[in-house]
Amino acid sequence: MGIRGINYDVGTQTGPFLSRPVFLIEEVRRDLGVIRDELHCDAVRISGTERSRLIDAAAIALNLGLEVWLAPQSHDADAEKTLAHLRDCAAAAQDLGRERVVFLAGGELSIFMKGILKGDTLFERLRPAQMLKLRLMGTHNRPLNAFLHQAANEVRAVFDGRVSYASAPVERVDWSPFDVVCVDTYRGKRNRTDYGERFRRHLQHGKPVYATEVGCCAYRGAEDKGGMGWAIADPEHDRLTGTFVRDEELQAREVIDLLDILDAEGAAGAFVFTFAAPALPHRDDPARDLDLASYGVVRCYDDGHWEPKRLFHALAARNAG
Repeated sequence: MGIRGINYDVGTQTGPFLSRPVFLIEEVRRDLGVIRDELHCDAVRISGTERSRLIDAAAIALNLGLEVWLAPQSHDADAEKTLAHLRDCAAAAQDLGRERVVFLAGGELSIFMKGILKGDTLFERLRPAQMLKLRLMGTHNRPLNAFLHQAANEVRAVFDGRVSYASAPVERVDWSPFDVVCVDTYRGKRNRTDYGERFRRHLQHGKPVYATEVGCCAYRGAEDKGGMGWAIADPEHDRLTGTFVRDEELQAREVIDLLDILDAEGAAGAFVFTFAAPALPHRDDPARDLDLASYGVVRCYDDGHWEPKRLFHALAARNAG
């Protein structure tokens, strides 16, 4: 078993939506302690938009003995602003200590960064025609790799630890500027039968390969939606887009199975996505139970507290074994 990791989101801004509206140091310290002591993780991928939140959370995690994979997010920013944000966060990360910090110079930028695909917003870039173009034509790969070469150079100018990039499966990344290979890898209807084989292809680069995101939402049918399981939420109207049935056992079975496959294929480690999604609270009203669109291993509530899902316990048992 390689790195036993999980994602911890300190607040990612996507348009008007902020995934963690309230950031309290004492809650972060409690959560990261749970990640170490109850989930038995030895690494945490800290993601989010605001530099100060990222660095504060990373410092707490390091103090707890966790390895930190720092993942700044700047959704819908153009290349220039994205690069500036990465450089700024990398310079701050240098003071944390290079030995136990891995810096991720962006993630799935073909989709999340403005300029490679048409569309000013994530949702415009996620239109079916754009996604088809991404899969079939591959025209995104050249500008993506040009940006990643520049990003790696600028990050390394201010940060002397390990550097990588969290890639989407449809991105053919030139890994030469990076220390390790990272891929956000979900399973859905399209790759259900060859999930392991697709991951195995990344081993050809001759570098350690990590799954920087692996997860599933907790409703029936989510196992076929993979990385798009969140799309059943309509946060603007504080409700779901239809009727869905909660199934936490399905979420637990799916994620544990994926982790077993990744282990068998030689992954150097995996980060479950994600610990919590505070902006997607669980409610008794099925139409407003936004937690169904969450990949979290805990259910969050409107009053700020959380409770473990079935996946929490399954993951804890697996990591401790």
